[in-house]
Amino acid sequence: MSEPAPSTTRVLRKLYLTLFLRGRTSRGLQRSTAPKSVVSKLAVTLLLYTLFGLLALRFQTQGVFMFSFYMHGMTMLFLGMFIATSSGEVLFNKEEGEILLHRPVTPRALLWSKISVLLQVSLWLALACNLISFIAGAIGENGSWMYPVAHLVSTAMAALLCAGGVVLMYQLCLRWFGRDKLENLMTTTQVLMTLGVVAVSQSMPYVMATLGTTGLGSREWWLYLCPPAWFAGFDEVLTGHGSMSSWILAAVAVALTVTIPGLAFWRLADGYQAGLQTLTESVPRRPRKEGKRRWLDGWIDSPPLSWVLRDPMTRAGFRLTAAYMFRDREMKLRLYPGLAPILVMPLVFLLQNMRDGGGLGVVFGGSYLALLPLMALNLLQFSQQWQASDVFRAAPMAGPAPLIEGARLAVLTLLVMPALTVLLLGVLFLIPGGESKLALLLPGLIALPVCSLIPGTVGKGIPLASPSDEAKSASRGLLVMGTMIAALALGGVALVARSGGWYAPFLGMEAAAALLLYLVLKRIVRSTTWPPAE
Repeated sequence: MSEPAPSTTRVLRKLYLTLFLRGRTSRGLQRSTAPKSVVSKLAVTLLLYTLFGLLALRFQTQGVFMFSFYMHGMTMLFLGMFIATSSGEVLFNKEEGEILLHRPVTPRALLWSKISVLLQVSLWLALACNLISFIAGAIGENGSWMYPVAHLVSTAMAALLCAGGVVLMYQLCLRWFGRDKLENLMTTTQVLMTLGVVAVSQSMPYVMATLGTTGLGSREWWLYLCPPAWFAGFDEVLTGHGSMSSWILAAVAVALTVTIPGLAFWRLADGYQAGLQTLTESVPRRPRKEGKRRWLDGWIDSPPLSWVLRDPMTRAGFRLTAAYMFRDREMKLRLYPGLAPILVMPLVFLLQNMRDGGGLGVVFGGSYLALLPLMALNLLQFSQQWQASDVFRAAPMAGPAPLIEGARLAVLTLLVMPALTVLLLGVLFLIPGGESKLALLLPGLIALPVCSLIPGTVGKGIPLASPSDEAKSASRGLLVMGTMIAALALGGVALVARSGGWYAPFLGMEAAAALLLYLVLKRIVRSTTWPPAE
């Protein structure tokens, strides 16, 4: 007797899991070394998430609510970054639409197959981040044997809520808005969600300080609007330490975890396939008026850009990168949500340090700005049209150096310069005596050219030449955290030099070291060769 055929959902789920593990290209893929599970694919990332979880030991002596509040806040930061920056690629891939839309696949089966893989990866990341907390919560000073069970359930609920919230926003966008506004609205939604995650993470120290002074029995009204507090209240209730406010927070967590994913995965799932078809359809461009040029072409042909972009290959790399940054839906869904934390952090530091004169915020803001091109060029290397990059190899140039330079100049011109302008205006108008604080931006500005060359030296600066890989989104939160730590380190050294009275010599030494590194890295980029095609 033959075995029954597997369900469509099961087959699709296995397919999407395979795509996550092996990527969307066969280049460099070997059967013997192909990852077989999420753990084998993300082993290093999961280890680093576990190491970040060691920070939980700092709150081991606190009560259950404070301990869980911190852990859920950190977990939702990482999960929010992963889901917000990868969901666009997972849910709306043009190549998949061309293959699956004409097959007898229900919208709910297609959507749930993608979401189940996203949830599986999210749960692995959440478990790695909370592994230490399971042990600390059980054997700590205020520990309970029920804490690992309660925290495991609440962590799974938090992952489900994060995924459901993203999908629900997409579904509402698909239902309420027309095609012309849909793509830009989806990008805006992802950016706003990422900014919300960053805002919540930055507010955690102040929330915890307030709770520490008012006591756990006194719940502020705004605490009921804070997602980590909902699941912390759930943990407190299940461990038997809950007050009436904890029961209310736990009820909110359960209600939203049931309602939001229910609306996203069942109630609105029927419109998913229509939305996917709408996004994958080709729309003819509006005819351009006779004699009218695109603003980008006019800008490139005008000084000062025309002075910098004299090489035609560099100019082509600049134009191609700029076009994808502003026109390609898939690129916008990955680039701007991924850059949102780095773009917003300088202003966050300025606002947080207005009372002390803003010196701390200014120097850290400049340090974050220096790392912006590093993050942007790392994201610009991926594209769903990566096969088209093979035409680069047929072009009459020895290597990818001109394209790398064009992409670097596009990032510096179109992203860094506007961000620097906003930062300068913030320093001048938000900080008392801001004119005297402008010199604190110099450490970051001096490091900026060097940071913009680093991706090209490690093989990540060739624009649009690598296939989209959802697995790399899992480590994007770690990349953001590493970038933040590097920015804090540079800003901290600058502050020590300023307080010690040797700020000017420090700037001189930094400038000399940056110039030497710039010349060395520039030479490495110029000698870069094409990576092997197979």
